[in-house]
Amino acid sequence: MSEKINIDIVSDVVCPWCIIGYKRLEKAIEELGMQDRVAIEWQPFQLNPYVGEEGENLREHLMKKYGNSKEDGIRSRQQLTSLGAELGFTFNFFDDMKTYNTRNAHLLLDYAKSQGKQMALQQRLFDAYFSEQQDISHRETLAKLLADVGLNTSEAMAVLDDEAAEEALGGNLTYWRELGVSSVPTIVFNRESAVAGAQPVDVLKQILKELDSQ
Repeated sequence: MSEKINIDIVSDVVCPWCIIGYKRLEKAIEELGMQDRVAIEWQPFQLNPYVGEEGENLREHLMKKYGNSKEDGIRSRQQLTSLGAELGFTFNFFDDMKTYNTRNAHLLLDYAKSQGKQMALQQRLFDAYFSEQQDISHRETLAKLLADVGLNTSEAMAVLDDEAAEEALGGNLTYWRELGVSSVPTIVFNRESAVAGAQPVDVLKQILKELDSQ
């Protein structure tokens, strides 16, 4: 097989299981030595599109949205912290942590894709939010993260006020939703098959091996 395996990761920047799912996929690819056989693109999904600019306390948000208790939240954070550590990722949860509206982040990720820097910015956003306790909805913060990955800050930030970029993002969000994506991460292979959730490394390896043999 000469063509690469195209992988779309439908995700949100404030989704902890999305970084777990990606890190497991990355490990599966590395263990199979398939780094040059895959092409990965990140696709947008908004977990909390109605959260305002000021954000919302994460613990309170989860209690309201899913009925989670404080004890559920503590257990979940401990589990995620442990899983992240196993994969080389640091979750640094704290009591006043907020969830944010990620529309601006997705607009910038689309711009970064056009510049060949989408993967770098996606990982920088995950680090900033989960490891460094940064507000990834704040424009000044976003500008610094863009600079961190070598993007033209003024050009990129102009996208946030560009109607065409807004329309393109809206169309992309609708596209994946209408395909049936209702939770993240959802990992799509060659736009033909998909798995939802942070799948185990062995499951992802099996999928990749089967696709590579076709």
